[in-house]
Amino acid sequence: MLCRFASAGRSSAKLVAPLGCLVSRQKHTLPDLPYDYAALEPHINAEIMQLHHSKHHAAYVNNLNVTEEKYKEALAKGDVTTQVALQPALKFNGGGHINHSIFWTNLSPNGGGEPKGELMEAIKRDFGSFANFKEKLTALSVGVQGSGWGWLGYNKEQGRLQIAACANQDPLQGTTGLIPLLGIDVWEHAYYLQYKNVRPDYLKAIWNVINWENVSSRYATCKK
Repeated sequence: MLCRFASAGRSSAKLVAPLGCLVSRQKHTLPDLPYDYAALEPHINAEIMQLHHSKHHAAYVNNLNVTEEKYKEALAKGDVTTQVALQPALKFNGGGHINHSIFWTNLSPNGGGEPKGELMEAIKRDFGSFANFKEKLTALSVGVQGSGWGWLGYNKEQGRLQIAACANQDPLQGTTGLIPLLGIDVWEHAYYLQYKNVRPDYLKAIWNVINWENVSSRYATCKK
């Protein structure tokens, strides 16, 4: 299950700790956005942001809480069959909550441009240049079949950055072992109302609102 660590105010949008305890857990809650729904316009319009946050993310949170309660009951009864049957719902809704909690903080009305400092040096080391990295992650995200995510992650064992794609709401760390730094949602509700079915236009626009301070902070933290 997911253990949610309580945090005050808007900082609740921080990364949710993956797969943890059932005992005396708090219910998961929808994190506040650190900006208004219209703050990312014209790159992502207010209608998309409101739908994406208040409906889709909220649904993951609600369904996760319901599933965890069912899992807790099954665990108490020693009902392994039900525990196994609940795994897909835990993965989908838990991943949706984890992924979106990262995604909101990866975006900013003051974003865009290029990263600085250690993160930029790591990108140049592992991808050759920022332009090459951007091109590779964009192509990977555009090429996701159906719904999913494009990610920049950190391989702690190898000490390097990697890009990866995940299907549906599969969480990056739980499925690949990479620590998530930057996630790009390519589910239809992330772009369809504004960019229709032209995913490449959405991918082109989203680089204008990437919060490199947040990504850099995540990189610094995971290196410790």
